[in-house]
Amino acid sequence: MLRVAYDGTLYHGWAFQEGQKTVAGTVIAAISELTGDEVELEGASRTDAGVHALMNIAVFDTASSIPPDKFGAALNTKLPEDIVIRSSEEVAPDFSIRKAQTEKTYVYSILNSDFADPLRRLYTYQVRYSLDVDRMHEAAQYLVGKHDFKSFCSVHTQALTTLREITGISAVREGELIKIRVSGYGFLYNMVRIISGTLIEVGRGRLEPEDISGILSECDRSAAGPTAPPQGLLLEKIRIIA
Repeated sequence: MLRVAYDGTLYHGWAFQEGQKTVAGTVIAAISELTGDEVELEGASRTDAGVHALMNIAVFDTASSIPPDKFGAALNTKLPEDIVIRSSEEVAPDFSIRKAQTEKTYVYSILNSDFADPLRRLYTYQVRYSLDVDRMHEAAQYLVGKHDFKSFCSVHTQALTTLREITGISAVREGELIKIRVSGYGFLYNMVRIISGTLIEVGRGRLEPEDISGILSECDRSAAGPTAPPQGLLLEKIRIIA
């Protein structure tokens, strides 16, 4: 099992895609170069193009004799600088990260400033108009718990159910930055980005905090706000529960 950090700017997301530069594809190629194995890589989160991660988790089978706790360091010598294996360990042969119960935490970062910042342009979404973070935080609390998040899901989802549970969410200002932090047991396609885009509408005054309850009830993607762009999104951590 690998814990993987990456800058997603130059990649077409996590998941392997034939003919596309992806994070998983790059890691698979590095494993093959290191060990000679042809592997399949199972990831905990299929982050979108341009989305970043401090800790995604990936699992694969190998016949390599490299000690499991040393495998990450060896693999880093084969990887580009924008992908880093933070740790590696052995897991049971039948372990599946996709089937494990996990809690994921995402952070969406908004640069609330009149002026663009060239050093943060790849990791934040710039919003020039003033945002009321207290209203955004208040609105976010309506999302805590188990709900049907169909309104906060891309219409292109292939999920069998749109029921999900958010365990915690906050909106906090840190100077010019506003960070929306969302934790939950599972997320739908574009869910965090749609939540972020909707909370921005609340912060701008186009929606009231209590409108979030009605948006949930409508189960209609058109009821929620826009999908915030990918570069502001970071997969911060994954906690394996069982």
